[in-house]
Amino acid sequence: MLQSQDPSLPGPAAGVDLPGRDRLLAFFTAIAIVTVLYVGRDVFVPIAVAILLSFVLAPVILVLRRVRVPRTAAAVVVVIATFVGLLALGSVIALQTSDLVAELPKYRFNLSEKIRSVKEATGGSGTFERTMDMIQDLGRELEAPDPAKAVKEEGGPFATGGRPLPVEIRQPPPGTLGTLSTVMAPLLHPLATIGIIFIFVLFILLQREDLRNRFVRLAGAHDMQRTTAALDDAARRLSRFFLTQVALNAAFGTVIGVGLWLIGVPSPLLFGIAAAVLRFVPYVGAAVAAALPIGFALAVDPGWTMVLSAFALFIVVEPLVGHVIEPLLYGRSTGLSPVAVIAAATFWTWLWGPIGLLLSTPLTLCLVVLGRHVESLEFLDVALGDRPPLSDSELLYQRLLAGDPIEAAASAEDVLRQTDLDAYCDGVVLPALKLAQRDAARGALDAERQVRIRDTLADLLEHLPAPEDKVAADGAEADDAGPRPEGPSVLVLPARSALDEAAAQLLVYRLTADGVAAEAAAPGGARRLATGQAGMVVLAYLSPATPAHRRYTIRTLSRDRTGRRVVVADFMAEEPPPVLQGEAAAVSTVKGAVEAAQMEAPASEPAAPAVVPVRAGAA
Repeated sequence: MLQSQDPSLPGPAAGVDLPGRDRLLAFFTAIAIVTVLYVGRDVFVPIAVAILLSFVLAPVILVLRRVRVPRTAAAVVVVIATFVGLLALGSVIALQTSDLVAELPKYRFNLSEKIRSVKEATGGSGTFERTMDMIQDLGRELEAPDPAKAVKEEGGPFATGGRPLPVEIRQPPPGTLGTLSTVMAPLLHPLATIGIIFIFVLFILLQREDLRNRFVRLAGAHDMQRTTAALDDAARRLSRFFLTQVALNAAFGTVIGVGLWLIGVPSPLLFGIAAAVLRFVPYVGAAVAAALPIGFALAVDPGWTMVLSAFALFIVVEPLVGHVIEPLLYGRSTGLSPVAVIAAATFWTWLWGPIGLLLSTPLTLCLVVLGRHVESLEFLDVALGDRPPLSDSELLYQRLLAGDPIEAAASAEDVLRQTDLDAYCDGVVLPALKLAQRDAARGALDAERQVRIRDTLADLLEHLPAPEDKVAADGAEADDAGPRPEGPSVLVLPARSALDEAAAQLLVYRLTADGVAAEAAAPGGARRLATGQAGMVVLAYLSPATPAHRRYTIRTLSRDRTGRRVVVADFMAEEPPPVLQGEAAAVSTVKGAVEAAQMEAPASEPAAPAVVPVRAGAA
């Protein structure tokens, strides 16, 4: 007879090993994908370029469709125009490069003169000359033959007079076909790749809706509305970003080319095109684009005017484009973290070579957008995106666990610059304490760490800025009304644990910020509370606020028959709990507790002696 296994017990039925298996499966899947991309790069590179190029050309086709151009005609015209434009651009680059190489020997004298001037400026026997001499000595040492090897070769069978007999092999002159194949061989592979890319682009643009529907079927047919909205949003965002980046880099190259032409640097068109292309490379592209014309200006100009002018051109234009125009066009960033940009550039360069370096940012941005819309790929957005990986409340909880009030205070100041104190208390601190209470309820947070959270939060609240204007105004009113009576008017009583004490500290801080005299007692202090000045008691619950515990506490507080009002703050409740007999109000937020305490507090505090002092942390 088979026995049913308790699902709470560990074992195969409980699925304890499933998360580990999933992680292992995901790891091997990632390794397999990277291997396939590396081995099949000759196939995947054209496909990736075609997909990215289709994002750039899609808005142009939509514009043509709006003026009633048929889809097929619009796609064919746009693809042919792009293909012809790139071929013309390549021809210009080839002509400019050949002219530049032909002129290089003319500028050897200028380089020699500049080197000589640098040597004179640093002193004939100074550091520069000694460094050059050392380099020359090292070069001669590396080029010197090995004596042992020379002695061994002197007795060889082909030695003549102690030296080896030189042998020269001459190939017959190539014919017409040989010359043609030698010239065409290096061009065949790039031309074939470009042809494949544009064929893919044409079919992607012609079958755009069909490809989208197939992806919807594969990715999320069970939630078609959400998947379709995600795809449309991702396509729109990527198209706008890529088209904007292409237009911006083209404008950057145009400005650089015109500027170099005005300065007098030869081949300004070549350097402008290089600047536009290299700017797609993150971080280092602009520096390399600047080094090329500056180095050439160093060789062309006998003086230093052209070099300094070219340097000033890049110093002005690049920050203007990168820090002013780009944020205005598509936001503060590309949506990628700086570390992700560097890691992606390294990874894609290793995977696909120089073309991978050019495509690293667009490809990584595609992965981030995919991670933001596909739930199973959310880890891509977390790992590569620039959005904070932890919410403000999660970050605060993490810092409370680590006992680090300094970083928690710095984060709190950033949040308080954008929102008010009530939003910070109810939207950041209270959710962080709820996370702690949930961990404590499932046994993942012991008493020692709960005390650390309470003490760290107390340090944080001591260093948080209070709303100065309100406190100053309340202080002025208090001065006009005369001295305040000693002792608190509101006593916040934690229910049981150190986390309840932390919630009580938060509520006291918020009441004090409004000018209310408030004080926190210790857990269980209701039994030792005698007649005193506190006309209002707030019961602070993060631990379960059971009706039995609330009734017991209220009866204990009512024994002295002072008419003290009681407000229950059940911070773990989603909505305010029902008010029990003897309670003035029941709330579930810090703001609600502050409003209830201020509303229910007596107009004048009794002048009775004092409250029996209770130390924080006492039983």
